[in-house]
Amino acid sequence: MSARPGTVPSGWDCHVHVFDPEHPAQAGHYRPVLRDLAGIEQTAVPLGVGHLVLVQPSVYGTDNRLILRALAREPGRHRGVAVVDAAVSDAELDAMHELGVRGVRFNLVSPVGNGPEAFRALAPRLKARGWHVQWYARHDQLATIAELHEGSGLTAVLDHLAGLHAGIDDAAPAWSALQRLAGQGAWVKLSGWYRLQASAPYGALHAPIRRVAQTLGERLVWGSDWPHTAFAPDDLPPYASVWHPVVQALGEDRAAAVRAAGALLYA
Repeated sequence: MSARPGTVPSGWDCHVHVFDPEHPAQAGHYRPVLRDLAGIEQTAVPLGVGHLVLVQPSVYGTDNRLILRALAREPGRHRGVAVVDAAVSDAELDAMHELGVRGVRFNLVSPVGNGPEAFRALAPRLKARGWHVQWYARHDQLATIAELHEGSGLTAVLDHLAGLHAGIDDAAPAWSALQRLAGQGAWVKLSGWYRLQASAPYGALHAPIRRVAQTLGERLVWGSDWPHTAFAPDDLPPYASVWHPVVQALGEDRAAAVRAAGALLYA
């Protein structure tokens, strides 16, 4: 699916990162190579994707300047998910909102990620702005997330198939926790296949994808996880290859709805 010249395709890729090797990175992390917004825009267009969600990577901590500059290039086209701490000012949050930020990411996998304490401190201010909370977590942490969100009024968005990897048992407690989160209105990102004990073409994940889709209903979005930091910079998987598992698991019509659903979640 290609766009006509001068038009922006309607599809959404709801999980990408941008990097600049000149931007200050936290000590102990990998040193990213240049991966800018123009690069992912050009990569995504042939798949019918014209809208991106720029997710703050852990390597930059709470310094969101890079994604904010990217969002400012073409106001209104893309969206952002920031990483902030409890000391962030209301003025900073409002400025982020104006540029297109619609959520805050909490990371229970990385040792430098925000956790439950920051969630509790920030929750009222995030709710006041209509933002959601994005969680990068393991499947065995879903029950904790459900407990945190109970009564918070905040929508949870679960990265990378909610951590439900290819080897997970059908009777694992995580499925019950996911059901509870679904009852709270949570969303799941169909993304990060190579982080889920699977390798291309990711057929081992078709059954978990279908079960997640059955549990979440229409509250699914897709993310490429570009530029695929789990791979060497000169050996990235083809962009379309991380979209194909959605089509293969759910069928063309349901997959098309998933690719369009970013317009709802990131309105």
